[in-house]
Amino acid sequence: MLPGCTPWPAPIAAGYRREGLWLGESLGDLLKTWAGEHGTRTALVKGELRLSYRDLDARVDRMAAGFLSRGIGPGDRVVLQLPNVPEFVIVAFALFRIGAKPVFSLASHRANEIRHLLELSGAVAYVVPGTYRGFDHVALARDMLAESPALRLIFTLGAAGPDPAVVPLAEVDAEPAPLPPADPSDVAFFLLSGGTTALPKLIPRTHDDYAYQLRAVAEVCGLTAADVYLAALPVEFNFTWGCPGVLGTLSTGGRVVLADDPTPDDCFTAIERERVTFTSVVPTVAQLWLEAMEWGPADLSSLRTIQIGGARLQPELAARIEPELGCRLQQVFGMAEGLLSMTRDDDDPQAVVHTQGRPISPADEVRIVDENGDDVPAGVAGELLTRGPYTLRGYYRAEEHNRRAFTGDGFYRTGDVASLTPEGRLVIEGRLKDVIIRGGDKISAGEVEGHLLAHPHVARAAVVPVPDDFLGERIYAFLVAPESGAAGERPGLPELKQALHQRGLAEFKLPDRVEYVAGFPLTPLGKVDKKVLAAAARDRSAPRDWAEKG
Repeated sequence: MLPGCTPWPAPIAAGYRREGLWLGESLGDLLKTWAGEHGTRTALVKGELRLSYRDLDARVDRMAAGFLSRGIGPGDRVVLQLPNVPEFVIVAFALFRIGAKPVFSLASHRANEIRHLLELSGAVAYVVPGTYRGFDHVALARDMLAESPALRLIFTLGAAGPDPAVVPLAEVDAEPAPLPPADPSDVAFFLLSGGTTALPKLIPRTHDDYAYQLRAVAEVCGLTAADVYLAALPVEFNFTWGCPGVLGTLSTGGRVVLADDPTPDDCFTAIERERVTFTSVVPTVAQLWLEAMEWGPADLSSLRTIQIGGARLQPELAARIEPELGCRLQQVFGMAEGLLSMTRDDDDPQAVVHTQGRPISPADEVRIVDENGDDVPAGVAGELLTRGPYTLRGYYRAEEHNRRAFTGDGFYRTGDVASLTPEGRLVIEGRLKDVIIRGGDKISAGEVEGHLLAHPHVARAAVVPVPDDFLGERIYAFLVAPESGAAGERPGLPELKQALHQRGLAEFKLPDRVEYVAGFPLTPLGKVDKKVLAAAARDRSAPRDWAEKG
């Protein structure tokens, strides 16, 4: 195991192997297996470019040899910052094959985040897209080269110029040669922790644990070689990469279609053209797709399943998916750190709309605990703790944080507030930190948002705290009205309070102030950025010209 990582205790790891959960497979070797099984079937599609499994495997072999010839080898960390292009998949698998460890970075990251990732990971190389959406990533990479002692090579999709330390990815090519064997128990790659309040932590994912995740989730989702997966969200996210995502689809012989972004314009066209059967989005994207269908229906008849996860899905929105998009909804609760919970094909409609299903593995261990760490009964909300065969045992090089984030017996403290139904289905209520403390009362922002969304003249809602000298915090609700509604139909605070009170919401949970905005600021994953909203609530003179893009 790479130094700085926390391994599973030896007896537990041995048990996972004995039970057939960890099969000792490396991700790089798995692609070769898939290429042998599916050969000339199309693996990846981006626009007019189509790569077969055999072609993908061959390009990975040549790039792996090219990286080795340039001094990238086993154990080296490489920051990988590419958008949804085939090269992301090729580079990742090439690094897997030589035992190097890609660190998945968001395309939207800039100097502050990249500097942090390079320093924390000790990366020796950095892969960038060139100029992407108006930003010169090569210029940023050159700045980082001057600042980061370990960094020695930049690889780019674009032109490199005269600098020998900047190499076009198109030139990273060599005759395939014998490669060092990968240790399946070692780290394969690093995902980034979520959240908007701090620089991300690194999540080590091993070959063993991720290969098991792919098998388990592909089985739960019923994927076959006939499926076509649309990667609408950024491919560097766990949701898109392996839930089942890109890798889960490839593991079953299906076809992966890479979209530039999750907008209806791009995605609806891709769904029609490629006859997409499966995709995954976040609630804000689902809302945009529903609105787009109202303006001009698209042919989504091939779409069998849409996964929605990444943030809490309100039941009112969930109930609209099947009748308006014409496909099955699969609710997903998951995290880059591990645990995945999903609704199933045979779940009743109420469970699909109101729960986040059941964990994907019988080996997943889930506890709901109170403030004292004691388990609570079914139906009672508390903090979600988990451990299992694909849930991390510690963040990379984060000993002090790990002491707080894990129990003594290895359960990960997720920070999510959840409950379990008597049938064992998970219901996510919100985040521990997404709570407003008003006059000593703790109020779940998600609960208030759910009630606000039930109003016919509220399309979207986000609730944040605003400081108050008397009560400590007050409840500030940002609202987006339906596009089809007139300005005069926007309910004011008194009307909203009356409506929420009639729904049974306690007096102390009613909003103290509401503000209508055109849209919400979003994180790169498409979650509402409540850090920005909270700052805007404190400063009402601040601009509200947020574009709903990550």
